[in-house]
Amino acid sequence: MKNITITLDDETAAEARVEAARKNVSLSRFVSEIVQKEMLDAGKYGEAMRRYLSRGPFKVLGGPAELYPTREELHDRSDIR
Repeated sequence: MKNITITLDDETAAEARVEAARKNVSLSRFVSEIVQKEMLDAGKYGEAMRRYLSRGPFKVLGGPAELYPTREELHDRSDIR
């Protein structure tokens, strides 16, 4: 294990100590578990993104280009007037 030094403002440090005590672990162990969880989540996210992107395009673009509808066409309410 590697020892590191972190700096927290007084309020955050106090809240972290209280939360560590609730979990019945040391402050060092509490912070370590938080960092480990973040790293695991980041790895899972990266893997999920790689799997998603490896599927390829979901919609094949082709055919003639079409213009977007105008604002008036999108919001036409002539049937209720």
